[in-house]
Amino acid sequence: MSTLVFDGTAMLGRQLLRVRNNPALVILTQTMPITMLLFFGYVFGSALAMPGAEYRSFLVPGLLVATAANGIMTGMFQAAQDVHRGVTDRLRTLPVSRAAVPLGQAVADTLVTAAGTVPFLLVGLAVGWRVEGPATAAAGAVALLLLFRFTCTWIGIFLGLLTRSEEAAGQLGSATFMLPLLSNAYIPTDDLPGWLRTLAEWNPLSAMATALRDLFGNAPVPDGAAWPVAHPVAGSLAWCAVLLAVFAPLAVRRYARP
Repeated sequence: MSTLVFDGTAMLGRQLLRVRNNPALVILTQTMPITMLLFFGYVFGSALAMPGAEYRSFLVPGLLVATAANGIMTGMFQAAQDVHRGVTDRLRTLPVSRAAVPLGQAVADTLVTAAGTVPFLLVGLAVGWRVEGPATAAAGAVALLLLFRFTCTWIGIFLGLLTRSEEAAGQLGSATFMLPLLSNAYIPTDDLPGWLRTLAEWNPLSAMATALRDLFGNAPVPDGAAWPVAHPVAGSLAWCAVLLAVFAPLAVRRYARP
C-alpha cells in the first residue's frame, strides 16, 4: 500500500504538470459548462413550462453532472494519447506500481474538476441559482459530484487503453455527449414515453442529478420514479460503487498488459 501511495503521488504530480503545460485545453474544458449554462438557461429556459429562474435552478445541478460525466472523454483521450506516443510503454519499464499510473491520472482529473467547479458555481449564482438546503448537504453534493467524476475518469482510462489511438478516443469520446440527453440532466423525465422514461431514470446521470438537486434544495425527488431516482443519494453511491468495482480493476489490468 505504501508503494502505491508513493508511486501514485509521483504520477499525480506528473499529471498536474501535464495540465499546467496545456492551459488552453484546461480553459476550454472549464469554460464550456459555463457557456452551456448561459445558452441552455436563457434559450431553452424560455421554451419550457418552467419560468427562467426556476429552470436555471433545475439546470445547474444537471450541468454539473454532465460535466462530471465528461471525465469519460478526458480520461479516454489522455490514456490513449500516452499509449499512442509510447509513454505508457516507458512507464511499464519502471519499477512503479501498476495501479499508480491510472490512479494518479484519475486523482489529478478530479482535482482539476474541483477547481473548475468554483467558477461554474459562481456563474450559477449570478444567473439566479441558489443553494436552498443546509451547508452540510451542499458540501455532500459537491463530494458526491467529485466521486462521480473520479468514477467516470476510470471508465475513460480503461476505454483509452483499449482503443490505443488518439483519433479513435476522440471519436468515441464525442459519443459521451449523448449520455446527458438520455437523462434528466436538462429536462424532467415526467412527460417522456414509458420506455424512454425508464431508460432515462436508470441512467446513472439521472440519479446523480436528482441527488444534487435534492441536496442543494433545488427540486424535490420525483414521485413514481425508478429506484435510483426515487432514492437518489443511495442510488448514486450504488452506481459509483458498481462502476468503480468494474472499471478500476479492468483499467489496471489493461495497463499492466504490454
